[in-house]
Amino acid sequence: MFKSGFVTIIGRPNVGKSTLMNHLMGEKLSIVSNRPQTTRNNIQTILTKENYQIVFVDTPGIHKPRHKLGEYMVKVAQETLREVDLVLFLTNPEVEVGKGDQYILEQLRGKGVPVFLVLNKIDENTEERVAATLKNYAEHFDFTEVIPISAIKGKNTDRLVDLMVKHLPEGPKFYPEDMITDQQERFIISETIREKALKLLSQEVPHGIAVEIITMKKDEKDIYNIEATLLCEKDSHKGIIIGKGGETLKKISTYARQDMEKFLGAKVYLKLWVKVKKEWRDNVSLLRELGYK
Repeated sequence: MFKSGFVTIIGRPNVGKSTLMNHLMGEKLSIVSNRPQTTRNNIQTILTKENYQIVFVDTPGIHKPRHKLGEYMVKVAQETLREVDLVLFLTNPEVEVGKGDQYILEQLRGKGVPVFLVLNKIDENTEERVAATLKNYAEHFDFTEVIPISAIKGKNTDRLVDLMVKHLPEGPKFYPEDMITDQQERFIISETIREKALKLLSQEVPHGIAVEIITMKKDEKDIYNIEATLLCEKDSHKGIIIGKGGETLKKISTYARQDMEKFLGAKVYLKLWVKVKKEWRDNVSLLRELGYK
């Protein structure tokens, strides 16, 4: 009996959704950062084994939007709920169920699909806090399964996969066995650059950043030549991104290139530029060009 289905990982920003998906896949396909609202597109990744295929949809965190980009992110997350076979509601140990999680749980009511409570970051919290959190959340929502995990350390993640397979319907292989993502290489490359920028830049800059791939070509020696522009919203941000003597931009480029070479399995030459596009997050036509449709 072969099982298959679509699973969404949903929760507040920065609870570890991308970290969990990357761990389950064994591939770095979604950017990871300690900044909230890191994921902007719902990235589909495909986990295929002998008796099942799980298609993960990693959504942007549901939050109160403050610009057109934020509205797009929330819309994507809510639309995903209508199209899946199973929902992983991811949260972290808390003293009480916060307003953000209460809002998300309200969105999940009456969807007619199994909803798992997945409590992440248990390695960073006491057993008492974990137990209290599980009890509090169970009183707010009738979860199909409840499982505490550590995505970053892989604790209980095998058990989580077993439970997902148990609740998925019988079905076909939606994608070929060797396919691990439906995202184009250019998207993965742009997200890799954005991740490095998020990690290296100061607090006020990151969410005003987008990455536009200008060219991505493979030559006769199987070397990738990639040119990309980092878009920012303020002239002051441009200077921060470039850094003294170009040092920060050089680090972004070096770290991004190292990850690209692992992902592409080939040598990469990467050139980065920085351009100011004021209020790009509220520019609908530019958002479309950048892939937020």
